[in-house]
Amino acid sequence: MVARIARQAGYNLGGNLNEAEDALEFYGFFDAWIDPYILAQRQERGLTSWQSARMKEDFYAALARHIPEAERRRQLWGWKAPRSIYLLPFFHGECPHVKFVHLLRDGRDMALSSNQNQLRKHGAAVLEFRERLFHSTRERSILLWQKINIFAADFGESHMGENYLRIRFEDLCGAPGETVRRILAFLGSPIDAEAIARAEVVPPKTLGRWRECSPRVISRLQEKGGTGLRRFGYLE
Repeated sequence: MVARIARQAGYNLGGNLNEAEDALEFYGFFDAWIDPYILAQRQERGLTSWQSARMKEDFYAALARHIPEAERRRQLWGWKAPRSIYLLPFFHGECPHVKFVHLLRDGRDMALSSNQNQLRKHGAAVLEFRERLFHSTRERSILLWQKINIFAADFGESHMGENYLRIRFEDLCGAPGETVRRILAFLGSPIDAEAIARAEVVPPKTLGRWRECSPRVISRLQEKGGTGLRRFGYLE
């Protein structure tokens, strides 16, 4: 939904996309560099000079495939790729004026999703050994959600200023006009928010699926992910 809103706001989001409008040209870059980057951050050391140079080379090669430089010079552009959140400081360092829309969904919903690709790909880099060893898949999922979203929120708030926008998926679905208006203002577009909201915002049936789960499971998820759930307004 946010990708379609950005496209209507005049942004070129590339052509090689999947059904979810994810930018496929970045997949290989994310697969190669998210784990080394996160591990270097956790160990309070930077990438080696060779790694840093290679990461930048791979990023700009992916970007050139996504949208050629000549096209980027004459229009608004960007990409939709959920795993960008892991590399937010890198993108900000390379493109200091980059705008980042941080879209959150309730971590309990995310933990109960059948799609756990991010946990499978990056859980070992983000989570501590004991978290990986002693917790269920659902608990590991909400721990990953909590850590990476707090990481992005802290960085966005402290380093990106007006170029950082955080919105909740639940607010987009529950108050579409107001939330779309915030997105369009952030993107610098004067187009009609109400019309875009009516055309693009369709809440999925899975929204709030955590409410149908057993109290015991939800209690465990809220115990493990409580810091993030409270930080982002999902728990009091």
